[in-house]
Amino acid sequence: MRCAVIGSPIAHSLSPAMHRAAYAELGLDWTYEAVLVEEDGLQEFLSSLGDDVRGLSVTAPLKRRLAELVEPDGGPPLGVVNTVVIDDGMPSTYNTDVPGAVSALAERGITNLMTARILGGGATAASVAYALSTIGVTQVEFVVRDPARAAAAVDIATTAGMAASARKLDEPLLDRVDLLVSTVPADVANGQVHELVAASRAVFDVVYDPWPSHLIEVAVEADLPHVTGIDLLAHQAALQVELMTGDSVDPQLLREAALGELGSR
Repeated sequence: MRCAVIGSPIAHSLSPAMHRAAYAELGLDWTYEAVLVEEDGLQEFLSSLGDDVRGLSVTAPLKRRLAELVEPDGGPPLGVVNTVVIDDGMPSTYNTDVPGAVSALAERGITNLMTARILGGGATAASVAYALSTIGVTQVEFVVRDPARAAAAVDIATTAGMAASARKLDEPLLDRVDLLVSTVPADVANGQVHELVAASRAVFDVVYDPWPSHLIEVAVEADLPHVTGIDLLAHQAALQVELMTGDSVDPQLLREAALGELGSR
């Protein structure tokens, strides 16, 4: 069987290293590749898949477009998916970022959260916000360059029962939050990293390039509990492997594979 990760850009993806490690552990003679797919070519790509394709991991900028093309198979109505599983030619889509984020936070002992500040307002920010709503977060603030671009994420958080708002990145921080989450490239908030960490009790950076991220380095210096992008990758990928193969693997195996790939670059 064949599987792949699709998106644009895609060469940086650590998914091939993780999924191949899982196949080796499970004794499966499967392949897993990285395939460049642009948003306007997604429908044609899906239509071209052969019978030997079992699953796809999906990254930016395709997560919302895929949800429009293939209705998600249960789960929260996020309008964001990151996984495709194909049975008898019929695709089903899922979002493993949500349970993956919950598992990654639990693994690091980051619990009893009520307030969160999320840098970014895109598909990943929306998924993380929903995940936080399932573990008790009641208030979330999206910090973005243009608040209008976070409208969909705010709507999702509000629908999930949270008090949600959006503000500009350059506005002053008004309060301290239980968790700071970054879903944006490392350079977006570099000038404010120390201020953002000082106004947080824990840190979760979904970005892993560069590794380790400056945000995580500052969190370590401040002795704050933290979750890295590699942690999230490993947990959500473990769930993808289970959906695609029917068998489970330890997220630690996938984390080691991802770190090994990073170390070789």
